[in-house]
Amino acid sequence: MDVGGTSVRAGVVDEHGSLMDTARVGTPGEEDALEDAIAGVIEDLRDRHDVSGVGLAVAGFVAKDRRTVMFAPHLSWRAAPVAERIEKRVGLPVTLEHDANAAAVGEFRFGAARGAHVAALVALGTGIGAGLLLDGKIYRGAHGVAPELGHLTVVPGGRACPCGKYGCWERYCSGTALAATAVELLARHPGRSTVLARETRGDPGSVTGRRVAGAARDGDPIAQRAMAELAKWLAEGLALVADVFDPEIIVIGGGVSESAPLFLDEAREHYAGKITGAGHRPLARIRTAHHGDDTAIVGAAALAVDAAKAPGAEVGVTG
Repeated sequence: MDVGGTSVRAGVVDEHGSLMDTARVGTPGEEDALEDAIAGVIEDLRDRHDVSGVGLAVAGFVAKDRRTVMFAPHLSWRAAPVAERIEKRVGLPVTLEHDANAAAVGEFRFGAARGAHVAALVALGTGIGAGLLLDGKIYRGAHGVAPELGHLTVVPGGRACPCGKYGCWERYCSGTALAATAVELLARHPGRSTVLARETRGDPGSVTGRRVAGAARDGDPIAQRAMAELAKWLAEGLALVADVFDPEIIVIGGGVSESAPLFLDEAREHYAGKITGAGHRPLARIRTAHHGDDTAIVGAAALAVDAAKAPGAEVGVTG
């Protein structure tokens, strides 16, 4: 399962990392309702498949015991024993993991990062999630929350972020950011008749990242400018990632990656000129996730299998 700020998505995954079935609901705002939704999706899939365990990928800080969600900027959990609660509801073992860590594992085992010694994953969705693998092992840092790249400050005093800070990378490079940029551009050009302006009819709340991407594909100039801004900020952030971690490969996942043809080539070009020592060092390969927006689901399932094989042990972890 992949529990994000917008939707709760689940898939039944086989031993080859292939999705056999999927289910999806919107993400409720309250804790009890969120856990009801998760349990409901699990039961829906169990009605059709012999499910042996649950891997739960969460957009938030997961404690080192992999049982508790300490904090989630886009979810209602705070110091919540999520694994225990879901186990009691569905009667199955639950393995909890940060969503980007799960996605990185999915791509290392079954996708674009297979065989890489140092691989970073950047998931562009409601916000930005990030995972780092060293020889296939998740790097968590001292307290289990590394690397929280989406909340690096790229614009001091910039857009407000649900994490409580201002100017975070994800406020300029995510599905939410894409919509916010488009709204700003529409406000600057109120009389301009574009596809996006006509569709939204002056209602900023109706502007979504998906709608902006669709308008950009249709040639809408304001949507295309918003996409160019996203490409610029993606490049800025990836240059920081490369300077700090020097990965062999950076995998771009999350829902926004479905629109990669609209921004990724431009981001690669900007990135190549932004890293320290540009032109005098190897560049990380930048690829989209093989499993697209489902990669966290695939990785979470793989980690649930690991936990079942080694009960009580943290599998594939380095400090």
